[in-house]
Amino acid sequence: MDDALTVTRNDDAGRYEIHVGDVLAGYSEFSIDEQGRIVVPHTEIDPAFGGRGLGTELITRMLADIVRRGETIVPLCPFVRRYLRSHEVPDLRIDDSFTRRQESSGERRRGGGGV
Repeated sequence: MDDALTVTRNDDAGRYEIHVGDVLAGYSEFSIDEQGRIVVPHTEIDPAFGGRGLGTELITRMLADIVRRGETIVPLCPFVRRYLRSHEVPDLRIDDSFTRRQESSGERRRGGGGV
């Protein structure tokens, strides 16, 4: 099996995808809001590929692409938010005003089993 990793932006599906060889191993969903920002609500890695650091690799490459495109991210996904707290991403524009308001009001976003 080819273990080469590729990360691509699939605008039609609204997600960044990570492939191991020819196999889709995971994705990070996104949409473009009315202000042109990239809103990222969820990241998912197939359990068959767990424990290999693919979630981190996906987010690293996704954020690098967002920087290259000059876009602003709204990180709603908890995995992406944790990543951003522990990794410096030069020139990344982040708008987390929605999530800061949510956290300060005590709201919790409930979701399924992401990364």
